[in-house]
Amino acid sequence: MIAFNKYYNKFNILSIVLVILSLTLLLFKGLNFGIDFKGGTLIELRTVETKINVSSLRDNLSQMNLGDVSVKTFGNEKDFLIKFENNSKKNIIEEIKNNLEKSFGNNFNFRRVENVGPKVSAELLKSGIIAISIALILMLIYIWIRFEWQFSLGAILALFHDVLVTLGLFSLLNLEINLSIIAAVLTIVGYSMNDTVVIFDRVRENLRKYSDIKIYELTNISINETLSRTLITSITTLLALLSIFFFGGEILKGFSLAMIFGVIFGTYSSIYIANTVLVRLRVSQKTVLREDNKN
Repeated sequence: MIAFNKYYNKFNILSIVLVILSLTLLLFKGLNFGIDFKGGTLIELRTVETKINVSSLRDNLSQMNLGDVSVKTFGNEKDFLIKFENNSKKNIIEEIKNNLEKSFGNNFNFRRVENVGPKVSAELLKSGIIAISIALILMLIYIWIRFEWQFSLGAILALFHDVLVTLGLFSLLNLEINLSIIAAVLTIVGYSMNDTVVIFDRVRENLRKYSDIKIYELTNISINETLSRTLITSITTLLALLSIFFFGGEILKGFSLAMIFGVIFGTYSSIYIANTVLVRLRVSQKTVLREDNKN
């Protein structure tokens, strides 16, 4: 049996530090919002013959006063994904085409052009925040009804820990936040909650079964009893996400990376955040039996 309970204090301190650092980054550095949330233009290019260097293409576009310009390879070396801030000029796409033809020749196919205005992007950002907030509230209502308040508090703290630390990492690494990241965060909330509920169910069963074991040892027993299920779920999910990250192309990298962070933090928090709350609050057999009698 692995003695997870021996490391409760150390990992609690680590989690507090991570949450404080994440909040500091979010408050002072902020998030790198993509076109979906701050408005702008996205262009997907494909070179026909000549191989073009990413840096030379970026330098060329930067001279056009397009604002913040991002140029990345997209899928293969011949495809490029270009993003830049909103520009007031009506014929900006034609100007870009003419400028590229002068510098590199007639060597490009414009496969996709998307524009997101500031009003639409603001609405998308608002909708994304509302979606995450509603998901968290519904999860909290579910866990509050399903378990005793001590269990509910542990699950709530684990959820907020996972979301905050994941967003903090995105802020630290300056990774782009777009609609797919919002989808990833919502998925992380569900994954983390599912993992926590599995362990909590076993803790509650063991509280009814063993009357002479303290919660400090009982949480450790419960974690070990559900460990194989936790590892199988986490590892198989990570294998799928790593495949998407390395082979799914540029578009899916942000989503898969957010999910990878979320699965790791979700597994960690279900053991070292949710369960340690039960230990700190000294949950006992009386807690469960009292709730059983009420029901």
